[in-house]
Amino acid sequence: METVFNKIKMIFTDKTLRNRILFVLGALVLFRFLSSIPVPGIDSVKLQMFINNNQFIGVLNMFSGGGLSTLSIMMLGVGPYITSSIIMQLLTIMSPRLKAMYQEDGEVGRKKFTQLSRMLTVPLAIIQGFGLIFLLKKQGILADFSTLNIITNLSVIVAGSMLIMWIGELISEFGIGNGVSLIIFAGIVSRIPKEIYQFTQQFSIADLPVYLLFLAVGALIIAGVVVMTEAERPIPVTYAKQVRGDHVAGGTQTYLPLRVNQAGVIPIIFALSILMFPQLIGNALSGMTGILKSISNGLLWFVANTWLYAFFYFVFVFLFTYFYTAVTFDPKQLAENLQKNGAFVPGIRPGPATRDYVEKVLTRITMIGAIFLGLIAVIPLIMKALTNITAFAIGGTALLIVVSVVLDLIKKVEAQLSMREY
Repeated sequence: METVFNKIKMIFTDKTLRNRILFVLGALVLFRFLSSIPVPGIDSVKLQMFINNNQFIGVLNMFSGGGLSTLSIMMLGVGPYITSSIIMQLLTIMSPRLKAMYQEDGEVGRKKFTQLSRMLTVPLAIIQGFGLIFLLKKQGILADFSTLNIITNLSVIVAGSMLIMWIGELISEFGIGNGVSLIIFAGIVSRIPKEIYQFTQQFSIADLPVYLLFLAVGALIIAGVVVMTEAERPIPVTYAKQVRGDHVAGGTQTYLPLRVNQAGVIPIIFALSILMFPQLIGNALSGMTGILKSISNGLLWFVANTWLYAFFYFVFVFLFTYFYTAVTFDPKQLAENLQKNGAFVPGIRPGPATRDYVEKVLTRITMIGAIFLGLIAVIPLIMKALTNITAFAIGGTALLIVVSVVLDLIKKVEAQLSMREY
């Protein structure tokens, strides 16, 4: 406990770290203020009923940082930017030029890659914004706008999405942690007081066993996420001795830590972004006739079938875990860097043999991380199917994101403190 208080004291005595934390808090306060500015013509009663009874809108509300619950100018949130990032990273597999830009061209290449992601966010925000306005109009939540009003509101919410993307990037650059993750985190946390109040109003002693079960599952999810986030597979590395004149360098032994869950919470966000589209398209086509009506019914049936939805959710999380790990971690580049620095894994030849060994280890530990992450993601859906309580299906995913973001934030604060000590 004394160590914790000492670290808190160091945070506020370090001017640079204190300014970064204050910048993050200021940006989040600005975001919450903008999220409370609604677009005109809302039926708030119908909106709340629609959000409470619709899992797709509930997840979209989570990505918007709570902006959709009030139909604010930030109703799209970081959803278009996340979708854009998914598309760009998928394209790195098909385009060697994009892959080189992202992995091999250094900071300049990453800046170009990020700029392309920003540009792609604009058309995606337009498509998602128009689909959302059309969906809300059909539900009677928004007034029957004229063409001019639709264009005006669409322009406002697309601008809001670009603004929140910019705020997130500013947090990443001048604050601490990942800006997009912190925005989602802030939106989830801001709903806690309201959720507690609703829980107290609806509490029934007859449902106490179910509440205790949810509490136990939540505690297991938190413990599991903490354990898997901290879990590492160390690979021993030895540096060869180098004689330079009378000085002998190297000969030291260290290890290379490979995280069991290299991708963090990103696969969950990716999978949810992909699975939002069936319901969005199904709702958009629900008023059509003929084959379009059949497509709409099929997509909505898929979303309503909890077990089938959970299966695809698990598969997407599993695949995205491998995909994101492959994009962000390159065993070939690691092996080359070790060889250039005169380092080697004991018992493994430098170069291609080291690359193959690291790939083999990474594949095995990523499978453990992917299965765990997939199970954590679908447990809330299984609980929903068994208890018929829909709120926990979103709450479990939100809990996973909150725990992961908090752990990442703590690590980065401790890294800043370590840099200050050295």
